[in-house]
Amino acid sequence: MLPALLLPAALVLSFWAGPAVRAGDVKFGDACNRDHQKLQEGTYQFQTDCDAMTFCADNSTCAHKGCRSDEFPFGYPKNAKLPNKCPKGFFCPDEEDLCQPLIPVGSPCQFNRDDECEGPPNFKELADTSGFGLNVNGSVCLNNICMWANITVGQPCVVQNTAYTAYGPDGEFIDIVSRGNCRVGLYCDAQTNLCVQNKAIGETCDADKECETYNCLDSGVCGDRADTPREVGKWVYVVVGVCIFGGMVGTLVGLYFIHRKDRNQEREKRLQYWREQNAFRQNIMQMQETARNSLMSFTPGGSPRSTMYGRDQVQSEDSQVPMLHAASKSSALRYYVSDDGSQIDDRSDEDLMMRRRDHGPSHGERF
Repeated sequence: MLPALLLPAALVLSFWAGPAVRAGDVKFGDACNRDHQKLQEGTYQFQTDCDAMTFCADNSTCAHKGCRSDEFPFGYPKNAKLPNKCPKGFFCPDEEDLCQPLIPVGSPCQFNRDDECEGPPNFKELADTSGFGLNVNGSVCLNNICMWANITVGQPCVVQNTAYTAYGPDGEFIDIVSRGNCRVGLYCDAQTNLCVQNKAIGETCDADKECETYNCLDSGVCGDRADTPREVGKWVYVVVGVCIFGGMVGTLVGLYFIHRKDRNQEREKRLQYWREQNAFRQNIMQMQETARNSLMSFTPGGSPRSTMYGRDQVQSEDSQVPMLHAASKSSALRYYVSDDGSQIDDRSDEDLMMRRRDHGPSHGERF
């Protein structure tokens, strides 16, 4: 962490409570004040009275923007017509009013707008291709002045320390970003203002810019790049595969035992239902036998049918025993004749005895 004495004056001024400004809500054609244009505290984002699609023109009214810096600018509605990007050799300023020619070295530039500066003749050699944003085509904008990033080891350099407001689990904190005009692979030491070679992974460091990976760990050593993909050993894949397979097998086994328990419960319910129905059937049959015996006690003449019911009476003593075999039942459309010539109707559970009568009329009957 850099000492507090190295903080730029802009950090102190950023905490000054100025007049309240409601920026970014003025529509096209409405009045605006160019004096309200500034960089937002903590993020250094350009602010103006006008909304995202307009800028504050010279006549103090919001006009449509004439260019854009980003491929996908913020604040535009869907299907809106976007302003064009600037061609090669031009740049779009923060106001995004009109494309302007690149600024030569030593000229003023807007904050951290390396793309506004004209590149050196050997820009291909000095350009940053690491993706860390160290320069644009070999040019940097430090302390609002265009410079070339061509300073070699041991040579005097220019450093710019900017404090940004960052957010973490414990709340806000200050993150200081230090930039210089050294060649790629070097950094500008803030203590000596000399270009120093970047440090390799594992070496001690105090700031991200000192590491060739631009990642100084909390332990004070240079670590891997922040975008380095993590690679795990093959044994990890084996363990994960075994765990997945074991989880699947365990799930299937658990489901099997749960379903078997449910099946046993359902089987017990069906068995209990069968027992109840069988007992109910036996009770009904016993009631039928009792009814038949009661009817035979009032039958005149003592039909041999009583002998048959007498035999059934002996069997009725075991009527409470569950039936182990199905008894054959005669059709409801059939009759059979007993030994004395009586005709028995077997169409219902209660047998009815019918005595045969002479078909011829008696002598006392008249037609």
